[in-house]
Amino acid sequence: MSSLTDRYLAATLNSVPAQRRDEIAAELRGSIEDMIEDRTGNGQDPVAAEREVLTELGNPERLAARYANHRLQLIGPTYYLVWRRLLRLLLSFVPAIVGTVVAVVDVADGESIGGAIGTGIGTAIEVAVQIAFWITLTFAIFERVSPAVNLPDWNVDNLADVPVNRQVTLADTIASVVAITVFIGYLVLQHFRSWVETGDGANIPIIDPALWTSWLPVLIAVLVVSMVFEVVKYRVGQWTWPLLAGKVLLNLAFAVPALWLLVTDRLLSPAFVERFEWLSTGDNLDTVASISVVSVAAILIRDTVDSARKIRRHNA
Repeated sequence: MSSLTDRYLAATLNSVPAQRRDEIAAELRGSIEDMIEDRTGNGQDPVAAEREVLTELGNPERLAARYANHRLQLIGPTYYLVWRRLLRLLLSFVPAIVGTVVAVVDVADGESIGGAIGTGIGTAIEVAVQIAFWITLTFAIFERVSPAVNLPDWNVDNLADVPVNRQVTLADTIASVVAITVFIGYLVLQHFRSWVETGDGANIPIIDPALWTSWLPVLIAVLVVSMVFEVVKYRVGQWTWPLLAGKVLLNLAFAVPALWLLVTDRLLSPAFVERFEWLSTGDNLDTVASISVVSVAAILIRDTVDSARKIRRHNA
């Protein structure tokens, strides 16, 4: 457990320009230590003196804004931090979910894939704009109608622990999100350009086109939720048992339907199977399905065990 001063410094420096963090950290730590020393010199308990000094300095986000010369006055200082926190939270997942649902519904209604994706993106942008407008308007009204509202006071118990070495890095998160995005993109692209062609150069989809009105939109929706999960996992910073449970459920939500479609010969398009004659020869397709099931199961089990070990090491 870190000291209150270390936690206060970490919370403050998180919101100041990176190039000034060392300077501000040294200045602020020195000021805090001097203020604590003044109180302990008069006989006050060091622990109580530290709490009083940090409480007197106030919310570290407001202190950071003063150091960075940021004015917390878009809608007024009373509600600014609450407004910003709520807006960030809603924009992090609501537009993506609504856009995905709209796209899936359009595909199910017979719209073209490209048209459905365009509609979904447009809807997500519109939802983001609406959220930003109405949340800002609501808080602006509150600021003027009830400027003296009694919001909970900040105190040192609100400080988070100083971040330790993260199990979930930004690079890993970006790589996972990019990989999922590329995979979703190819699921859509292969319908038009899979790089598998007939003798006369016509495109052959790898996935059965009939699945666009049934399972494919569902699988893509699971992948989109998986991207949101990766962002949430990064924000938490460490593997936890609830995160592991969510990851297992998402893996199963994608793998079970996909493997079931493969085992029942419904995943691959008939034209693709015919293009590679060895797939339709004897039990070759069943062999491919069996190998895929075993391979995917082994990968999922390995990832689950690896994540569980990380949780145990973190909790040890």
